Formats: sequence, structure tokens, C-alpha cells
Amino acid sequence: MSLMRRRLAAFGPFTPTAILATRDSDTATGTEEEAAKASIAQYSTALNGVDQPTNMLFKDMLWWTLGILCLVVLSIRLFEIAWTKLRHVSAMSAPADRQRYWKTSQWSWMPSLKKNLIYAPLWSKRHNREIKLSSAINIGTLPSRLHFIILMVYIVSNLVYMLHVDWKKENKYSIAAEIRGRSGTLSVVSMIPLIILAGRNNPLISMLKVSFDTYNLLHRWMGRAVIIEAVIHTIAWLYVAMAADGWDGMTRRLVHESFEASGMVGTITLIFIMILSLGPIRHAFYETFLNVHIILAFITFAMTLVHCATATLPGGLPQLPWMVAIFLIWLAERFSRMFRLAYYNWSAKGKTEAVIEAMPGDTTRVTLHLARYVDVKPGTHAYIRFMGISPWENHPFSIAWVEHHPELERTVKEKEYSEAELKKGTTSVSFVIGAYTGFTRHLYNKASSGGSQTMRIRAAMEGPYAGHHSLDSYGHALLFAGSTGITHQLSYLKPILEGFNQGTIATRRVTLVWIMRDTESLEWVRPWMDEILRMPRRRDILNIRLFITRPKNTKEIHSASSTVQMFPGRPQIRLLIKKEVEEQVGAMVVTVCGPGALADDVRQAVREVQDGNSVVDFVEESFTW
Repeated sequence: MSLMRRRLAAFGPFTPTAILATRDSDTATGTEEEAAKASIAQYSTALNGVDQPTNMLFKDMLWWTLGILCLVVLSIRLFEIAWTKLRHVSAMSAPADRQRYWKTSQWSWMPSLKKNLIYAPLWSKRHNREIKLSSAINIGTLPSRLHFIILMVYIVSNLVYMLHVDWKKENKYSIAAEIRGRSGTLSVVSMIPLIILAGRNNPLISMLKVSFDTYNLLHRWMGRAVIIEAVIHTIAWLYVAMAADGWDGMTRRLVHESFEASGMVGTITLIFIMILSLGPIRHAFYETFLNVHIILAFITFAMTLVHCATATLPGGLPQLPWMVAIFLIWLAERFSRMFRLAYYNWSAKGKTEAVIEAMPGDTTRVTLHLARYVDVKPGTHAYIRFMGISPWENHPFSIAWVEHHPELERTVKEKEYSEAELKKGTTSVSFVIGAYTGFTRHLYNKASSGGSQTMRIRAAMEGPYAGHHSLDSYGHALLFAGSTGITHQLSYLKPILEGFNQGTIATRRVTLVWIMRDTESLEWVRPWMDEILRMPRRRDILNIRLFITRPKNTKEIHSASSTVQMFPGRPQIRLLIKKEVEEQVGAMVVTVCGPGALADDVRQAVREVQDGNSVVDFVEESFTW
């Protein structure tokens, strides 16, 4: 054996000592742990583990679903407009007995479709009647059957897209990353229609002739989906970040990294929005909720924009252009409101001024003298605010009466003013506002403080909105009003009588049914109703039925004539509508504006007369919140 070998053999076998073995084991274990954490951490950053092609596919599918739905509704509306115009032109010169063609449905399946889908509540009857857990806790209303189907298409599609994940992967952190990318994408995708549906100046309202109330319903449910998906997005990230960096490391990232911090703040504000928008809270403190809601929504959009822009990817996250579009839409809608507010309330002729007057039954009659001419259609509403009465708040109210004032009054009125002369002048719009709580109660108290005298205060009007339900093509109109709901129905009477006298509408029979607590409610609209009752040929077309539910004296119940009748108690809605259908003239429309229980009764009665022999349409005016 060589000398070198003998010396090496003298050291014995190369077995490390316990201390050396421990050191070597710790080094190997630490390296493995660091490598394991690094392999986990990659799924909490950028698009690692995110199935981006599938996300973009589902984004396109969701937008196409909403787009196709809009196109279907638009096609139906265009057909309805064309059909209504044809009916209007052909029937406006025909007497009542010559409108029989339009009385009968031209499609045998249409009455059944109206009864079981278009006008149907979700279950048996209840739709707009509020669900109350107690006298102080209100949790909202139920959607209609058609609204429910639309909502389910949206919700189920989101659920399917969310669950379309490769659950067979062995790496659970990779699955979490895929869920993170999917939920975040779907949440931001839905924010675009969410912000469009929230706007009063939403172009889809006039284009599709769908009420803001319907869009508001869709907005609420779409918002809930956005919040739930954003929370899932955040939880999926937290799951991976905790495993990779621990609590301290994750907290450090949330505090010092703009990308993570903005995302977390956005999610927290969304959770606050969800809590505050719960029915009992929203209804109990609606005015506060509305202002806080707008502020929190702006914070959410701003944080989401920062979140997308500060990602480590070149150019930010793929969702960044969508967030820019959301901000542009939001700003455009806000500027549109500001422009309408300024244009209608300030001009060379002056500024808008309100005349307020306290009326019986805790009601305020308000007349706004606008600064310029405004074309106000029947069935419209406007948002109004008053200087000195919560000026930051504005609420929607139906416009009851409209008068146009020419710039130069004639000393002797030889003929009607031309449209060109009226457009050079100004417009006055009137409202009847019941005093409940908050804003409306403050308004009534302000009006009452002046005693029996009217008060003048600075005010502003934003609107008018809606007014896309024209009754001119119907031979027969039946209008139901409950309490202050008379304002909406009253706005149709004068234009209908004027059109009837001019031979420009098809309407030959109008019945107004007004349900009120006592006869003092007549004072709300007395000057306008007196003008209507004095109009030429009013008796040939208009019948008024007044129902007094709580008369103070039986002597109050008396009928002025056969066309203006007064009855004690509540009307039998079903019998009343059936009687009108038996005497139907041409196509018939039934409209209702009033408490939810009244609207549900009228809806149910209209559904019952959809027997295939008559055309009876239904229109409900409501402000659900």
C-alpha cells in the first residue's frame, strides 16, 4: 500500500460527526423550504397559474350574452314601435265602433305569453308590494318572472364560468391561482354593465324603452355578483400568499406594495357596499346610503384602476383598458347630469324658483318655474333639490302638471300660442309630494312654517326622465292611482283630451280610478282637475271614479255627475277591470301608479283577462329602491 493510501486509511471512514451532520441537514432542509416557498409564491404574482385564454373567452361570452339580450329586446321594441304606429295611424280617425280589429289579439299565443311571463310575478301575485319583517324593517320587493329569468341567465353563466377550473391539478396553489384570475376577470367584466345600468342618463333606457326601475334591479343583482367574485379573488390570493410568505410576509406586501394594497382596499370597500346595501339598512337610511354608496363606489373603481395599472406585467393587467372605460363612462354620466342641471335651471331669463305649499294629508304641492322652455312628455319624472333643504340630496317625483309660458303675453288671446312662440318662453312643472321621513318630511315642515301662505325658495330640477309609454295608440285607457300616484296619471289627461279634440290620437274612452284616504286629497290637484273638467268634449271620453277609503263624514261622498262619481271604501279591482273589458274600445291599456299592494292587485286582474279575445296591455310606474 502506498504511503498516501496508508495515511488516508488512518483517518478511518469519512462519517460526519453529529454536529456536522446536523449542520449539513439544516442547510439542505432550508434550501428545500426556500425552493418550496418560491414555487408557491409564483402563484400569487402576475398571471402565473392563470388560465388567461379561457378568461378572455368567458369575458367575450359574458359580453356577448348581455349584448344579444339587448339586441333581442331592441328588436322587440322596434317591432312594438312599428306596430303601435300602425295602430295609431289607422285608428286615430276611426270612431269607437270601428276599432274592433285592434281589440282582438292578432297572435293567439300573445295573451298567454303576457299572462304567464311578461306580466307574471315571480310566484302567484306578490311583486311590487314590499316585504316587511316589521313596521320598521323593509327588505324590498320580488322581481317579476321575466326579470328572474334574465337574472338567472346572468348569475348561472357567471357560476358556470367560475367553476370551469381544472380541479384535477395536483398543485392546489395552481388551482387557487386559476380561481384568482377567473374571479378577478369576471368581477371587472361585470363592472362595465354595472356602471351603465346605474346611470339615469343610460342610453339604453330610451333605446330599449325599459324603465330605470328595471335597470336598477339588474344593477343591484349584478353588483352582488361583482362583490362576491372580488371577495373570491382576494381569498384565492390570500391563500397562496399565506402559504408562501406567512402572515408577516403577506402583511408586509399589503402595506408596502401598491398592487396588493390597492386590491385589498378595493375589496374592503366592496364589502362595505354589500353590507350597507342590505335591504333593511338601505331602506332605513336610504339618503345616507345613497351618498355613501357613491363615495365607496368611486373608491372601489379608483383602487381597481390602480391595482390593474401597478401590476408587474408590462402595461399592467389585461383588465386595465376596461377600468379606463369604466371611469370614462362614469365621468360622462356625471357630466351629463351636471349639464342637464345647469341647462334647465340657469339661463338669460333667470334661475329656477320653487313655489311650495303645505297641503292636507301631510303633502306638499311644489311648482318649479324653470329658467327656460322644456319639452315634458306625459308620464315623466324628475329629480329635484331645494336650497336650504338638504341641497346635496335629490329625489325622483312624478310630474303632475306642465304649463308653458310664452316670452311675450298677448293682451287679448285671439288664438293658441304657436309652438315656436312657446319655445321662446319658459316652463313650469308641478309635483305633489307626500311627507314620509327625511327629505320629504323636511320639505313639508318648511312649507308648513309659512302657514297658509305659499313660499318661494331656490330650487333645481334634473330631468325629465322616462315618458316612453305613450297611450295615444290605444282606443281605451284605464288609469289606476293610489294616493299621490295621481300625479303620474294626471299628466296624461290633458294631452289625451287635447289630442281627442284635435283628432290626433286613437283614444275614445278613458277611465281614471283614484283611491284616496279622504276627500281632503282632492285639494292636491284641484286647480288642475278643474281645468281638465272644463275642457271641451270632456264628457265624451273621460270618466272619473273616486274611492274614499276613510271618509270623515258620509256626507262627503257624493257624485257630481255621471262621469265623475265618488264611492266609499276600496274598489273591487277585478270586477272593475272586467267591466271595462266588456265595454272595451279598440286596444286597451291599464296603467297603475301607487302603493305596491294596489299595483299587484291591478297586475293580477290584468293577467286574468288575458283570454285571447282582447288586447289588454299593462304598464306599471314604480320607484323601487
